[in-house]
Amino acid sequence: MRTLIIEDEPAVRKEIEWLVSQEKEFNLLGTASSVQDALVLIKATNPELVLMDIQLTDGTAFDILNSLPEINFNIIFITAYNHFAIKAIKYGALDYLLKPLDENELRDALHRIFKEQKSSTLLNQQLEIVKSVNEKDSGLESRLILHTQEFLQVLQLKDIMYCQSDGGYTNFFLSEGRKLIISKPLKYYDELLPEKWFLRPHQSYLVNVLYVDKFLKIGTIVMKDKTEIPVASRRKDYIVQQINEIG
Repeated sequence: MRTLIIEDEPAVRKEIEWLVSQEKEFNLLGTASSVQDALVLIKATNPELVLMDIQLTDGTAFDILNSLPEINFNIIFITAYNHFAIKAIKYGALDYLLKPLDENELRDALHRIFKEQKSSTLLNQQLEIVKSVNEKDSGLESRLILHTQEFLQVLQLKDIMYCQSDGGYTNFFLSEGRKLIISKPLKYYDELLPEKWFLRPHQSYLVNVLYVDKFLKIGTIVMKDKTEIPVASRRKDYIVQQINEIG
């Protein structure tokens, strides 16, 4: 894959260059350290993959993406920890790496990109979702991409009835009766989905308040489809308070 690196920290840039050079499937075409240089390089080389630092000295990765007429390359974002930026990227199910970089994580990300090589249509849809996420969780009209083994599923949050933990996997139960199995733990989605709309009544469940029918004082949430969700005893007061605040 024709590959570019956009990173303004020289030491980090050199590290990524070396790691990419070890992977025979990737051909490193060049590097850039600023928004303007990146735009020139991308237009000149037509890359298939760009490893892109989010925060650059003269702007951000999104300034680069917003300046391009079309995004027809895969992206791995690189960032120092930033809760909001990572949350937005997770909503779009895009690849990202945290600084300081872990060699194995970078190698895994490269291999995953090489195997999947997403279409430009799908990538632009993912980026559109990332850009639409704002720091104030925008509610149940927000969209989320779920990454299954076979496909990427675009959902609106309002279509998720509840989530159930299954070891290192999460089962998504959707409003139209479908079930999706995602290879990420429930904790991942507990941190991602807006607390205003998704309750954690039990360590094994996340519940969309839109589908709650009633709360039984014995410690059970009854969903509108009659599914019964257990409520941990230490969570009862919190759940009652959250249900009272619905609407």
